[in-house]
Amino acid sequence: MKKRRRALTHNQLIKQHIKILKGLQYKSGLFSASKQDVGFGYNKAWLRDNFYECIAFEVLDDWDTVRITYRAILDIFEKHKEKIDYAIAKKPTYTHEYIHARYDPENFDEFWEEWGNKQNDSVGCILFKIGELEVLKKIKILETKKDFETVQRLVDYLSTLEFWHDPDSGMWEEWEEVHASSIGACIAGLEMAKRIKGITVSEEIIKKGKAALNKLLPRESSDKFIDLSQLSLIWPFKVTSKKQTKEILENIEYHLLRKRGIIRYKGDKYYNKNLDNVSEEAEWTFGLSWLAIIYAKLGNNKKAREFLEKSIETVTKKGEVPELYFSNTNNPNINTPLGWSESLFITALYEVNKRHLSRKSLGDWLKDKFSKY
Repeated sequence: MKKRRRALTHNQLIKQHIKILKGLQYKSGLFSASKQDVGFGYNKAWLRDNFYECIAFEVLDDWDTVRITYRAILDIFEKHKEKIDYAIAKKPTYTHEYIHARYDPENFDEFWEEWGNKQNDSVGCILFKIGELEVLKKIKILETKKDFETVQRLVDYLSTLEFWHDPDSGMWEEWEEVHASSIGACIAGLEMAKRIKGITVSEEIIKKGKAALNKLLPRESSDKFIDLSQLSLIWPFKVTSKKQTKEILENIEYHLLRKRGIIRYKGDKYYNKNLDNVSEEAEWTFGLSWLAIIYAKLGNNKKAREFLEKSIETVTKKGEVPELYFSNTNNPNINTPLGWSESLFITALYEVNKRHLSRKSLGDWLKDKFSKY
């Protein structure tokens, strides 16, 4: 007889996954990408992952957790300020000269093995969040003169790079191209940074960024027609028009949607089940939560609930949300739980409930879904 999973209420489910996510945080405030004892380097702290991992704590008003994480990120940039100043004075030539994407979560050192460290979106997203927290949410992150200097340093860094046509490794840390998702993150970051009193941002570079983004869309890059990373342009960065938003969502759902997740892009070789690395791309779970959040914010109740339901189906028997499932299987990869997936899952639960469902109706629905296990 198949053992039933205990039905969980909305609040219990969020509490369970917040506990999992909190378990990935080091004393420094930084989060590892997955369990701290997992292989493949996922015990490291990525700038981008920390950005997304903190969002769950934001929606639950846990500002202490958010603040300690961003204080740690500011300390990273302060530790490596001489390197950043060098990159501002002269545009980097080699990838190791760029701001690195990941750090030791205990001592904030860079990792020097060969890596796709040209990731402009990781800088853009941190600027975006610092500006949003400071200006829109009134959460004090910048405490000293050095903090403001750090923000200005990041603005100047993106300007020197000429981010609007600078090939980078993008969200997936792969080959270098000009990526729409990277341009969009930089635009959003600079737009927010210019709202911080005392920070100077050139309107000209923002205009160049917007022009480049509009020219490239709906493509992600010259090689990729559509990519999961483009959801970031819609949320959290909000840099797309209604037409562009509609086009991106239609393309992702038509080309990339699978049963247990969204494939990153067609031909993705990462955890591809096919020995020839084609056709059987891995299904990334957080893509479903991401769509649920976006549709909730767009006011599309039906689709928000539909994608939240699909997200719930990705939770493992241990109650964790993995990075991905192998194509057309129930088998997750080793990076379980993935902090980014856990955070967007929590955020999806919160946003769908807050905007479109009463606690009673969501609770009944969750009970029905989980009683089937």
